[in-house]
Amino acid sequence: MTTSNVANDLLQAFQGLEVDQQLAVFWFVYTEMGDSITPAAPGASTVSPEIAEGLFNQIKDLSHEEQLDLQRALVSNKDTELSREYAALGDTTKLLVWYLLAQGMDNGTIIPMPAGYELPSDSQQVLEQIKQLAFDEQIALFRDIVSPMGFDSTTAAVKSTSAQ
Repeated sequence: MTTSNVANDLLQAFQGLEVDQQLAVFWFVYTEMGDSITPAAPGASTVSPEIAEGLFNQIKDLSHEEQLDLQRALVSNKDTELSREYAALGDTTKLLVWYLLAQGMDNGTIIPMPAGYELPSDSQQVLEQIKQLAFDEQIALFRDIVSPMGFDSTTAAVKSTSAQ
């Protein structure tokens, strides 16, 4: 859980962005701060690199369009096989999946950002606020961002019954 109101407000602001903007902010976070956001992040002892790499390899084998569709499915909690696999991961392993995706985008194995892409102003503000956080707050925020992504049938069942 986030430890400050600022991080909680920032989490809500991030989750309020359109799906593609969330993906873009996350990519910019990794490209601008990727050296510090590595598998060696606090709590990395709970990471399952083989599991993260296995999921990443399944994503890597998809066409670029399917890769983008899957990333959108993760963010929007759509029910797909890979989205279910992702939801079953621990939060730190989920961070590693996104780290691997960002690296894949850099080396061309994952669909890259469009050339010359610029964040819309609301997304840019979220990114700038993330940069202002202390490292431990950034990691806590990233865990809070990636934690609810994917499709968890138990959570989805609770959400659908509480919405009625």
